[in-house]
Amino acid sequence: MPKIVVDVMPKAELLDPQGKAVAGALARLGNDTFSGVRVGKRFELTVDGPVDEAVLASVREIADELLSNSVIEDVVGITVVDGNGAHSAAASGALA
Repeated sequence: MPKIVVDVMPKAELLDPQGKAVAGALARLGNDTFSGVRVGKRFELTVDGPVDEAVLASVREIADELLSNSVIEDVVGITVVDGNGAHSAAASGALA
């Protein structure tokens, strides 16, 4: 069965306290490879049947209205994963 993965991130202009905490922990562990960390959310929606444009349109609406808070978050990616694990980008970038 195919899945649709929706990625949601805090808006770039907002502080990300979770990301800051993870970045601080990395630094305390001696890892200075990363200059910043942002923490987001990932949703996996299993689809019963084929993924067509109507399904993707429904997912975009669900992502905007239910899975993200448009005041503080952006939907940054919607990806289709087929039953074999292959990925295809359905949409990318800030979708809101």
